[in-house]
Amino acid sequence: MAAQALYRKWRPQTFDEVVGQGHVTHTLQNALPAGRISHAYLFTGPRGTGKTSMGRLLAKAVNCLSTDENKPCNQCRICQAISEGRLLDLIEIDAASNRGIDEVRGIREKVAFRPNEARYKIYILDEAHMLTEPAFNALLKTLEEPPPHVIFVLVTTEPHKIPSTILSRCQRFDFRRIPLQDIIGHLKHIADQEGLAVEPAALELIARSATGSLRDAESLLDQLMSYGGEEITLAQVQSVLGTVPSQAVRELVDQLVARDVAKGLDVINRVSGEGVDPRQFNRQVVEYLRELLLIKVGDESSLVHVTPEVLQEMKGQVAQLSIRELIKAVRLFNQAGLDLKASTQSQLPLELAFVDATLDEEEKAPPPVTGPGSGTAPQTSAETRVASAPRLTPAGESARSVKEKAEGESRAASPGLKLTLATVNSQWGRILSETKLRNRSVEALLKSCQPLNVDGQEVVLGFHYPFHKEKIEEPQNKALVESVVSQVVEGSCRIRCVLSPKGERQTRPVQEPVQRPQQDSGAKKEMSRDRYSSLAEDPLIQEAVSKYGAQVVDVQ
Repeated sequence: MAAQALYRKWRPQTFDEVVGQGHVTHTLQNALPAGRISHAYLFTGPRGTGKTSMGRLLAKAVNCLSTDENKPCNQCRICQAISEGRLLDLIEIDAASNRGIDEVRGIREKVAFRPNEARYKIYILDEAHMLTEPAFNALLKTLEEPPPHVIFVLVTTEPHKIPSTILSRCQRFDFRRIPLQDIIGHLKHIADQEGLAVEPAALELIARSATGSLRDAESLLDQLMSYGGEEITLAQVQSVLGTVPSQAVRELVDQLVARDVAKGLDVINRVSGEGVDPRQFNRQVVEYLRELLLIKVGDESSLVHVTPEVLQEMKGQVAQLSIRELIKAVRLFNQAGLDLKASTQSQLPLELAFVDATLDEEEKAPPPVTGPGSGTAPQTSAETRVASAPRLTPAGESARSVKEKAEGESRAASPGLKLTLATVNSQWGRILSETKLRNRSVEALLKSCQPLNVDGQEVVLGFHYPFHKEKIEEPQNKALVESVVSQVVEGSCRIRCVLSPKGERQTRPVQEPVQRPQQDSGAKKEMSRDRYSSLAEDPLIQEAVSKYGAQVVDVQ
């Protein structure tokens, strides 16, 4: 005979055995003696938090034959029949596979019949949000005016998909993710009863990996019983989960604090080489960085699982990081978790997140480049050389003080830049970087143009596509670009946008196109076709077509 799964074997049989949902059990236990029993309940919340088990407990309590107020008794024939799964008056329906109107019509036809042996006939609709709209409409009248001997319990993880007309006819109870300490305590109780020896650190890791789902924690403990026998160690849990020791996570954060890119990447590659799941490692890094952020803002009370020695080490790391740097690191590694799902290189998103987290904004700016088609060498300013140089921190000086000193030297060495085409070309990388900090969309548009000429204080920009030219000429975008260019070249200047076909380079002042006389309808159609072809070649438009299935329907 197959062994019974732990989550079924240890399913709560009384309200007192329910873990982490005191707000629900307290309300129901008070309502039962007073006879305040609703005809319909909605149990909603994350998976594995006890919603269906609570529905069965409710069925027991309202049908219990005991005269004692503490129900269910689990001794009468009704309680035992429910525990053994043989009470005909408890009907559990999987709404995910019985979601149509015909199934709901079957329920409507049967609710009129009185219970076989219990006081109430209980219908538990699991995954109720999966019902179709016609099925909900068919159920609505029954929920509104049910027979007095019927109770409906709708169970769902997605209450927003339940129609408001259904919600308004149910008593709603929101189940919460079960706290970490409650899961650890319950797992320890199961281990003691099952004769298992489990290391405390192993219990904590099991509970953490369950992310608030008691059923997931029990299933993992069940799996480890088969893996490790009567003794379960932290190493075994890490092997099953594909996790790494917390020391590796702290080591990676140490390198982030020290801004040592080489050693940080070595930690990631070493962990990956040991067969650890990069997604699990990334989750541990995000959780650790979150804890550092809590320490930074003064909320240490929630870190009850951290030993005094580890807490002291974490405080040392926090002292070297600002809140802004911590928030930035959390965001980067959290985004890496999303990128890991689609990445072809297992650890690449982790590596990119780490490198990005160690760099200042100045260090992220691309090196100066010459304009397209230019044969002149780039003229790099002292400020640009400082920004792109390797970050070396002398002993006794902080990274920030070195940066401020270098900026002061660069300002002294570069009192101003002469506005020439060569200057604009050499500073084009900085112009793009500064624009990106203010508006990413404008920076993307500028990538499709090239500086063509400088006429006095006017910079002429040539665009390959009319759409890009027109967007940059919008007043707010044009003002932004002029502000950035003026800031970079350290002088007031204006911009003028012209069309410049790909592959062509102009070195003389560009004249505005001469207004042509009114064209006939045939010429207008020819121009429309030309604009359509030009727009269709736009990389942004091509990306939208390939990625989202868009199509160009008109050109105004």
